[in-house]
Amino acid sequence: MNWINQISRTKIGLILLAIAISSVFLISSQTLVRDLSEQEKTNMSIWAEAMRSLNHADEDTDLSLVLKVINSNSSIPVIVLDSYGNVQTSRNLSLKSSTRQDSITEIKLRAERMKQQGHLIRIDMDAASPEARDEFIEICYDDSILLKRLAAYPYVQLAVVCVFFFVVLMALLSSKKAEQNKVWVGLSKETAHQLGTPISSLMAWVQILKENYPQDDLIPEMDKDVKRLEMIAERFSKVGSIPELKEEDLTRIVRNVEEYMSVRISSKIVMHTEMPSGPCPVKLCAPLFEWVVENLCKNAVDAIAREGEIRLQVTDAEDTYYIDVSDTGKGIPKKDFKAVFRPGFTTKKRGWGLGLSLAKRIVEEYHKGKIYVRKSELGQGTTFRIELKKY
Repeated sequence: MNWINQISRTKIGLILLAIAISSVFLISSQTLVRDLSEQEKTNMSIWAEAMRSLNHADEDTDLSLVLKVINSNSSIPVIVLDSYGNVQTSRNLSLKSSTRQDSITEIKLRAERMKQQGHLIRIDMDAASPEARDEFIEICYDDSILLKRLAAYPYVQLAVVCVFFFVVLMALLSSKKAEQNKVWVGLSKETAHQLGTPISSLMAWVQILKENYPQDDLIPEMDKDVKRLEMIAERFSKVGSIPELKEEDLTRIVRNVEEYMSVRISSKIVMHTEMPSGPCPVKLCAPLFEWVVENLCKNAVDAIAREGEIRLQVTDAEDTYYIDVSDTGKGIPKKDFKAVFRPGFTTKKRGWGLGLSLAKRIVEEYHKGKIYVRKSELGQGTTFRIELKKY
């Protein structure tokens, strides 16, 4: 449990660090973009003054400097309109229209957008005649291509960094998962190997007891437990290798679990089963799948404090079998619905937190099904659901 929390804290720390670095980068980039935008605005004010001087010039005015300022604008899109909204001139525009009339319409639309963005400088015409005193020209401008690219570049770079970070994180998690799988497989096979010798001895001793005490009622129960140990060893030996799936009756497997568990739990805990009337044929590995249902039942027993009920229900749907294991125990917080399947996650004082993780592996990787917490309420109980597709 501690190492799971440590890994989670490390992930959160890395994400927060990435967010902090990205935020600093974006803020500095936006500051640069804002400064350049102000500079372009200043340049357009100078350009507007040059246009004012050009409109007020007479025959004796030296226009060399004015024309130099006007012609120096080679990057900022600009549109000049008169007081009636007619286009006087435009510069640095990339037009899509093919005809002159369509081009004028497109320029007017772009000028309106520039006005809405606040990119407008108005120059009054100081004419001598009273009729012309209300006339003016409007200089509409937009951000240069360089400024637009500079504004978009940080987000593109941030997206690339995020994709790279995501790929690296997924690779690290996959590598860690593969390493964990190797450890679990090795541990499982070694456990099966170590159990083999004592189980063989126990089987021999049970056989001797049967011959010497044929009337003893406890010996058959001992024989059942020894066979159960043999099945457990077989389950461990199958972890890590692709099991052979055979057609089995799902109801029979669930009933086997119910019969085994019902005589080995407290008499205050009642087990019920709800099954279809007919068989439910499905391809699966009986020893492994039986262990999954048994593990869910054991967790249900641990969740019930003193007395309660465990219900095993098999539902035959159109193309899927549903196996629900419900209890009236303490329940699971909603935030832990997915966490309970993570290796090492456990709420018990004793335990490795591998049961549900292995159950998920068996159901989803070996049997191509699903296992999840269907519902749970604190103090009311929990329902785990397994879904198996029909073949």
